[in-house]
Amino acid sequence: MADAVNVNFRMDADLKKSMEALCDELGMSMTTAFTIFAKKMTREHKIPFEVSVDPFYSEANIKYLEGIANDIKTGKAHFEQHDLLEDEE
Repeated sequence: MADAVNVNFRMDADLKKSMEALCDELGMSMTTAFTIFAKKMTREHKIPFEVSVDPFYSEANIKYLEGIANDIKTGKAHFEQHDLLEDEE
């Protein structure tokens, strides 16, 4: 192994406890988990998982929801009553 160095960063205490517990279940330390992450990231030149924002909160969807809310307020929206479906056994 090449010369090892310490890497320090801050993390939420509850998240750290959860990660330590999971790493323990997997039979590895947090150092090993972060080393796996770092090796995969440097090998692939990208974050090794998808990082995304919930599309529900996108600007387009917020505008759509505001339009629906406005339609409800102005009486433009029409609602239909539906019968409840019962589970058939």
